[in-house]
Amino acid sequence: MSNLNTLVPRWRELCEASRQVRSKAWAPYSKYHVGAAILTDCGQIISGCNVENASYGLTICAERVAACSAVAQGLKKFVAVSVSLTGIPVPCGACRQFLNEFNPEVIIIFDDVTAADDAIPEFMRLSELLPRAFRLEHEGM
Repeated sequence: MSNLNTLVPRWRELCEASRQVRSKAWAPYSKYHVGAAILTDCGQIISGCNVENASYGLTICAERVAACSAVAQGLKKFVAVSVSLTGIPVPCGACRQFLNEFNPEVIIIFDDVTAADDAIPEFMRLSELLPRAFRLEHEGM
């Protein structure tokens, strides 16, 4: 476990938000319910859950739902992302690349909902999960 949790003093609140939205996931096929919550630089928490589709390729992950919701509200500077599910809550490759667009150094919080209540989740920078990410330069950088 990294001491990055000290950089996100509201990490418990962020994990709680991702756990709460997890209950709203639409996962009739996999039964794999995922919640994600993003902490923005202005202190707002935006959450999202996975939404499956019978055409599996159209399924969208919780992390991307949360990111799109944040962008729709004009929020594009992400500080931390909590991912909550049972088991190992690591964002998929597509979500890693998607989040990289907004902040390669965002802190990812791996929240296993089956862990003990007093357990501190693992924290890691996105750049550690996605070294050498694809990136194009643009005016917003």
